[in-house]
Amino acid sequence: MAGRFAGRVAFVTGGSRGIGKAIVERFAEEGASVALIDLNEEALNETTSELREKGYKVFAKVANVVEADQVENAVKTVYETFGSIDILVNNAGVIRDNLLFKMTDSDWQTVMDVHLKGSFNAARAAQKYMVEQKYGRIINISSTSALGNRGQANYAAAKAGLQGFTKTLAIELGKYGITANSVAPGFIETEMTKETAARIGITFDQLIQASVPQIPVGRSGKPADIANAVAFFADERSSFVNGQVIYVAGGPKC
Repeated sequence: MAGRFAGRVAFVTGGSRGIGKAIVERFAEEGASVALIDLNEEALNETTSELREKGYKVFAKVANVVEADQVENAVKTVYETFGSIDILVNNAGVIRDNLLFKMTDSDWQTVMDVHLKGSFNAARAAQKYMVEQKYGRIINISSTSALGNRGQANYAAAKAGLQGFTKTLAIELGKYGITANSVAPGFIETEMTKETAARIGITFDQLIQASVPQIPVGRSGKPADIANAVAFFADERSSFVNGQVIYVAGGPKC
């Protein structure tokens, strides 16, 4: 299949729905073989079936990004199946929002583990193959919450940590033809933002209506908006863009 990612293999964590699914679909539409791991088996099977019905090359596996051996085995199997690991997108994420005085140890640790340990596990597993082939693109999904957000001390800290992680990967891996960059979404219509609406006791439509007036472009974000930015970083022609964070939020955030 023709496309700018023809012949490339993209591995996406948390790729079965929302932003992850949009990213997987973008790579598949533009010619890549795609691999996705997720804990949500039902959503994973549904997304995999949709992609295969369209004729795309897909590898899917239920795996927990927090468990290093599961991630390493999945990456190894994808490499053996498709012959390379060219693009890694660390997208898997969870929220456990609460004000600091209400936040439990579990709320904190779960968010740290999925976002930071999960991204570390996947990047460490994938870089081995990327270094060998002298080519790679690593894209970490951060958030505008990295700049601070009420009720998200855990999530904000994890997403800010991912930006430091990204910049360090860029420094260490650049000489091997591997770039590392980060996309930081603003308000995007996903299952996660629906959970936020439920947490604060309003409908999702009410949350959208309250959020849009604060966004300079006058609309909420869609998963495809994030997939567009990820595709830019993943492009072969973006080889001189390294260690950067782009806020995809409809306006300036930093």
